[in-house]
Amino acid sequence: MRHYTQLTREQRYQISALLDNNLTQTEIAKTLGVHKSTISRELKRNTGKRGYRPKQAHEFTEERIKQRSKNRFIEPIWGVVNLFIKIDWSPEQISKRLAKLGILKVGHERIYQHIFADKLQGGSLYKHLRCQKKYKRRLGGKDRRGQIVNRVSIDLRPDLVNTKERAGDWELDTIIGKNHKQAAVTIVDRKMKITLTKKVDHKDAESVKNAIIELLTPFASVGLVHTLTADNGKEFAEHQAIAKALNCDFYFADPYASWQRGLN
Repeated sequence: MRHYTQLTREQRYQISALLDNNLTQTEIAKTLGVHKSTISRELKRNTGKRGYRPKQAHEFTEERIKQRSKNRFIEPIWGVVNLFIKIDWSPEQISKRLAKLGILKVGHERIYQHIFADKLQGGSLYKHLRCQKKYKRRLGGKDRRGQIVNRVSIDLRPDLVNTKERAGDWELDTIIGKNHKQAAVTIVDRKMKITLTKKVDHKDAESVKNAIIELLTPFASVGLVHTLTADNGKEFAEHQAIAKALNCDFYFADPYASWQRGLN
């Protein structure tokens, strides 16, 4: 029975981060959702004198694949993808168009990951997905943003989180498509810089809750979910259910101060 699964670039960086946190091969396999033989083979084939280096590991693997077969799909040409993003095409539209043109095959989820990785490095591609409505406060009205039931302020978050010395402190965000019909949940670990993404059909609290729990359960099972930090969007209203499911603490940045999250 064949258990080996081809790993992505992101998974190789996750492996490196998890190794740095002293997880076993079995624990890493469980976290990534692959068979342990996949991790064992990856480390045996791509660990050199300087240890396991994800960038080199991915490059070596790509070269081996290229030599085995010229008909395999090559790594996406991100310059082309970026051009489509900058004219406000959605990842779904880009994926379908590239496949139709026969240029390359890349799934829309992979394009979302590319956008979020760019954001983590200070890029602005994500702005082409976000609805750019300006906030207007009603005259004479009360500002109710931040009034999530039983929210816990970021002021009460342990100082250890700010040092980024511990893996398992995650930041949450959501990105909305310009047509309001697509959204994605993004989660970034402050230390490991692992970025997780999941598309959701609606930006409601229930959908966002389910996406967060699904993405982080593998990490929670190996003790790598300690805190979650989000802004005050109503999509995080189910924070208590999320914290209970993942056995962690959930904190909120101050209203209109999402920059306090730091990375995401």
